[in-house]
Amino acid sequence: MNIRIQKATLDGTIPIPGSKSHTIRAVILAAVAEGNSEIVNPLEGEDCISALKAVELIGAHTEQKPGLWKIHGAGKNFHLPFKEVDVGNSGSVLYFLSPIAAVREGCCVFTGDESIQSRPVGHLIDALTQAGAKAYTAKPDGSTPPLFIEGPIRPARIYTDGRLSQYVSGFMMAAPFLDGTTEIELSDPKETPYLTMTRTWLTKLGVKADVSADFKHISVTGPQSWKGFKTVIPADWEAAAFPLIAALISGGTLTIENIDLSGSQCDGIIVPILKSLGADIVLNEAGGFLIVRGGARLAVHSQEADIRDFFLYAGSRDAADFVRRESEDALRINCSAFPDAVCALAVIACFTEGTIILDDIGVCRSKETDRIALMRCELQALGADIEEGRDFLIIRGHSPFTQNGSVNHAFTLHGGTAETEGDHRIAMSLACLGLGLPKGESLIVKNAECCSVSFPGFIETMNKAGAGFQILNQA
Repeated sequence: MNIRIQKATLDGTIPIPGSKSHTIRAVILAAVAEGNSEIVNPLEGEDCISALKAVELIGAHTEQKPGLWKIHGAGKNFHLPFKEVDVGNSGSVLYFLSPIAAVREGCCVFTGDESIQSRPVGHLIDALTQAGAKAYTAKPDGSTPPLFIEGPIRPARIYTDGRLSQYVSGFMMAAPFLDGTTEIELSDPKETPYLTMTRTWLTKLGVKADVSADFKHISVTGPQSWKGFKTVIPADWEAAAFPLIAALISGGTLTIENIDLSGSQCDGIIVPILKSLGADIVLNEAGGFLIVRGGARLAVHSQEADIRDFFLYAGSRDAADFVRRESEDALRINCSAFPDAVCALAVIACFTEGTIILDDIGVCRSKETDRIALMRCELQALGADIEEGRDFLIIRGHSPFTQNGSVNHAFTLHGGTAETEGDHRIAMSLACLGLGLPKGESLIVKNAECCSVSFPGFIETMNKAGAGFQILNQA
């Protein structure tokens, strides 16, 4: 379906759904646990449903109820998928489950939708081969799914770059089922908080997994197993980014509920970044919610908040490690630890006075789409001053109004029609952009149904807060 967005002011309350990253890990680890598991507050989005369907193929049994998923794990008796594994649109399911399936002797096939069939798997194939499996793809260039694997893998020392974290997490989850030590040496680890998330999950289940401080060495010794568990999935910071920027762009006041304060998700860093630009965001720790007041003039040279004063980053470093002022009117943000925030940050940068450089984002070219190229193309078509590099975006933004409150004629965003290529984060970020267009302008976002991948009910939830998204046609 396509949606039309015009200038609107948000006012109300928006609940945040469960974390996609935590939900998929919970489903897969429950599937190979001994006994029954309960997952409370799962993200009931398409990728997580794909995870449920996939684990049924290796011997787990699942039961879905609203807000509660029950999984009877196959334990150490999990088997090869008894038919082709269709992961839908989920790269996480592809990269997590394929090393686990490769533990068993025999052949299996992984495929997915059009987006998945353009995802790179060369790094995964190389790692599987180093561990003793045979792996190849059906396509002539041998770089994208469908992926064929013939196991078993064995304990090994695996050398890989680690710029994509998901297949590394997959090997971390598979290694406990091997008789010996699996060591993974990463030459250029990125998305490292997700490796921390996987290690935390394994540790919580009693599995010993060692990760060096620089993330370049990972070691897991098997055989190890774990029992079924009950877990409550925290709300998704990756999803929270969109109502956050929407409130700032629209000029309204929004309460965002179900905020995760556990420190388990790196994308919470978006709060101190936005506050450093002058955003009015207040955390109620006791209630677990944010109050966001839009209408403030965002600017790179804002002195209204120090980057360190709102700490929601998972890990020992603080937000200042990722944000550097290049000059009085230029800010460089290293996004290697939180690449899924890039689309939201690119949009809010368009409404911020000054230059924002989103750096070290090469991994974004290997997501559902090439997010660097597509965001540059679509934002440029809507009037943004944006430049694309191999692993960066430069956005030279402007606030819609000047310091004295008058109209800023340097603000050049306008309406139009935006392609999403079925990428949920691009669709949600562009929908939020439309809320801040000049009066009389409108934006049509195509294929907006993809928002349900990570934020089921996004359009309806935003409309309850006054977004006024108009559905033009139902696909």
